[in-house]
Amino acid sequence: MKHIWKLFALFILFSCESSKFDSEVFLPKLFGDGMVVQREAAISVWGKGIPGENVRVSLADAVTSATVDADSTWILKLPNLSAGGPFVLEINQQIFNDVYVGDVWVAGGQSNMEWRLKSQVIGAEKEFAEGGNPQIRFFKVPNSYSAVKLDDVVGGEWKVADSVNMKDFSAIAWFFAKRNNKEKNVPVGIIEANWGGTPVEGWTDAEILAEMEGSFKEQAKDVVENNQSWDAKLKENESNRQLRDSLVSKPDSLAALQVAAISYDDSNWRKINLPQANPLQHIAWARKKFKLTNTDNVSLHLPNIEQMAYVYVNGKLLHYKDWGKTLPEMEIPAEMLVKGTNVLTVRAINTWNNQPTIGKSEEMYLLQSDEKTSLEGTWSYSNSTVEPQLPKVEWYNWMPGMMYNAMIVPITNYTIKGAIWYQGESNAGRHEEYKELFSTMITNWRADWGLGDFPFLFVQLANFMERKDVQPESNWAFLREAQNQILELPKTGMVTIIDIGEEADIHPRNKKDVGERLWLQARKVAYGEKNLASGPQFDSLSRQGNELIVKFKSAGEGLKLKEGDAVKGFIVAKEDADFQQVAGSIVDKETVKIMLPEGIETGEIRYAWADNPEVNLVNNLDLPAEPFRAKFE
Repeated sequence: MKHIWKLFALFILFSCESSKFDSEVFLPKLFGDGMVVQREAAISVWGKGIPGENVRVSLADAVTSATVDADSTWILKLPNLSAGGPFVLEINQQIFNDVYVGDVWVAGGQSNMEWRLKSQVIGAEKEFAEGGNPQIRFFKVPNSYSAVKLDDVVGGEWKVADSVNMKDFSAIAWFFAKRNNKEKNVPVGIIEANWGGTPVEGWTDAEILAEMEGSFKEQAKDVVENNQSWDAKLKENESNRQLRDSLVSKPDSLAALQVAAISYDDSNWRKINLPQANPLQHIAWARKKFKLTNTDNVSLHLPNIEQMAYVYVNGKLLHYKDWGKTLPEMEIPAEMLVKGTNVLTVRAINTWNNQPTIGKSEEMYLLQSDEKTSLEGTWSYSNSTVEPQLPKVEWYNWMPGMMYNAMIVPITNYTIKGAIWYQGESNAGRHEEYKELFSTMITNWRADWGLGDFPFLFVQLANFMERKDVQPESNWAFLREAQNQILELPKTGMVTIIDIGEEADIHPRNKKDVGERLWLQARKVAYGEKNLASGPQFDSLSRQGNELIVKFKSAGEGLKLKEGDAVKGFIVAKEDADFQQVAGSIVDKETVKIMLPEGIETGEIRYAWADNPEVNLVNNLDLPAEPFRAKFE
């Protein structure tokens, strides 16, 4: 009987206690079903509620509580938990299922980090066929910007890496997360906070930038001192963006079929000579008539359209091209064609700069029985006859602090393992500022998160643009040097990809190697392993007679050439003279010898110093040697 009364008393006590945690709480969007929280670290949980009310949080075997402050906010920390799941997270009366404990990374930067797995990434089809991984989850912070610091992101949800969701994940972050999961046997969460085309100052606190010297200072001061007026400008700009997106998203199907029909009268349209001239703007429609004597086995070759396009043949939709993709070789069904006159119609949109382009020389033709019919030459086009002109949308998100306020500040309470970053293309024209700007951003983020010097791993710019053997004034080379100098900060790691870029595309499709090279850095910087994580790095330069001796570290089992029999990529110059190419030869596991041209006594040597240098020096992991420059005498 006494035992029963004890149980009853405990029941009453539990009931009274539980009633203290039934007040409503409001949580950031990062909290939801399928989330991943950081293992082996204090897990921050925060939100808003009724002042004075109690909040209790439980996850796995951890329970803690707090009281809502007078300003309606509360924050608490769950103790360290080991990797595992799925668990249930309870916060007062709110329940979140399928929660895992593992490693959480922020994936930041511009378009090369944002680049989706489905956007013609090399090897993507194999990834889709494998079906994903239920222990990997992504949270995509929507592209947003603000003149004031926000306390929550504007949207987003955790998505499991299944064969459908993973197609929209950052390709680099996916390959990185896959290695993290496989090698550490832990769940992995990726918080994507990236946006194509963006400069580093947009991801940094404007209040800090306003106190620094640089091209960004006046804008930063303006944002800080006039944030209320900026708030109004941003709302108007956002309204214009929403209107623009609604206009470009999909054409009116009936109108599109009429405009794309053979019988449509385009006599009042202007004429354009494609691809030589491209005066296209807004939502551009372009038409080209062609004749056929046979409708069988006709295919269209028109891979170069920027950015998005709807392609019609005789009033019927043949293909939709999304941004980031090229148009494939398209077989035109015979039933779409007629003997005699046909018409090809393209609706093209470029929301990047409002200037779509169609075609490239020798890449515009119909193919039938191995015979080409050129589509170059005169087309009819309209920039505003079919659909209205687009409203002007400014890139205010590029301004100091704008993306930081909306996409970084709201997530800085979330406990993370570290960050991976790919950015710099948009700062190359101001490379002299980049070391200070980028190091400021990293320090800024670390201070905001309050986790100490968390691992920050970043990608050095890839090779890109026309190949030039000698290019000492390359902005991209100077920007790479500035990135290398960031390694002076503690717990940073840099990935060199000077070997896997593409001359004609700023978005190289080999994202797998980038993600996996970032993982090599993570093993070393974040997990303390003694692995080889970098390509050969410049160590020292000496002179022996008419020879320069370059010593490298991070050579692993030894330097080697990926192809050829001489080291490519070196240029030298004596002081105040022009640079010239020189070849090098591998002397031993960590040494390269360069024979100096006659007449050069003192001067400078540079390696991989161009937008798109030709290089072949690697270590035993096939990781490329890092660009550098050094003086000699």
